[in-house]
Amino acid sequence: MFKNLITYRIGEGWTADAETLAEQLAKEPFLACAPTQPLAVGWAPPRGIEHAPLVEVVDGHWLIKLKREQRLLPSSVVQERIEELAEHIETTTGRKPGKKAKKDLKEQATHELLPRAFTKTSATQVWIAPEQRLLFVDAGSSSRADEVVTLLIQASAGLSLQLVQTAESPAAVMAAWLLDGVTPEGFGIERECELKGSDEQKPVVRYARHPLDIDEVRAHLTSGKMPTRLALSWNERVAFTLTEGFAIKKISFLDLAFEGRPEASGDEAFDADLALATGELSRLIPALIEGLGGEHDFAAAGAAPAPAAALPALPAATPEEALSESPPW
Repeated sequence: MFKNLITYRIGEGWTADAETLAEQLAKEPFLACAPTQPLAVGWAPPRGIEHAPLVEVVDGHWLIKLKREQRLLPSSVVQERIEELAEHIETTTGRKPGKKAKKDLKEQATHELLPRAFTKTSATQVWIAPEQRLLFVDAGSSSRADEVVTLLIQASAGLSLQLVQTAESPAAVMAAWLLDGVTPEGFGIERECELKGSDEQKPVVRYARHPLDIDEVRAHLTSGKMPTRLALSWNERVAFTLTEGFAIKKISFLDLAFEGRPEASGDEAFDADLALATGELSRLIPALIEGLGGEHDFAAAGAAPAPAAALPALPAATPEEALSESPPW
């Protein structure tokens, strides 16, 4: 159900219920790219079924989905068409196009080629835990999470979000776990990590499918390298990777989490998967925050937190930014 999670704290001023949020999201629904439109972004039913609810509610947890469609138009293809148009103008008029004319030709070439471009579709899920006042974006990068958060804040009046930061640095705590082998109750160190140095060369050491309770790892740590990623497990039910920025990646549910779960299909399977994921993770994540010293209290520290995402509308991607290794022609 979820592969990666970036965690946000919901501000106290937001009081929308699931029905209200669905009405707000319905004002910006996903609509497929028009022939000359480079990018389309909007809210879609999490079940993937047309006309299904935009907010799914299971066991008090909400799920929403932002869908994205982009036309893949390589800059090399655009440039080739510009050169063809410029050559035609030079042949027929005897003059080479100037700088302004080249800009007009670029717009003409893009307009001609976009309808023939392939499209790439992706979706980002958002899990909201209203009782805990937490919101999670299933994104592998902060830039994609920022895009989702920005659009969600714009869609829902009164919503404010702040990235959850822990009182202690995840990198420092992960280093301590690796050095002494002691983790918070329920957590175990698995066989994958990345260590990075802070000197000018920024050396990186990666371990995969390798025991980490060895002198070599401890030597890297004592020499100044710090963990940027560490594979962990929780109560033999969930496996994941923790990053230095408190992102949770590579989430997978272990056999113990599925014990006693009845077989299901269709809509029942969707509900069962969502209930399993939110049930396990809504216990794991608070325990992980506690293991990192608790949530950082900005008010007590006397500093205002940085906003989770900028509020201005996101600019549409230009066709030249939608690159593809293989042209779709």
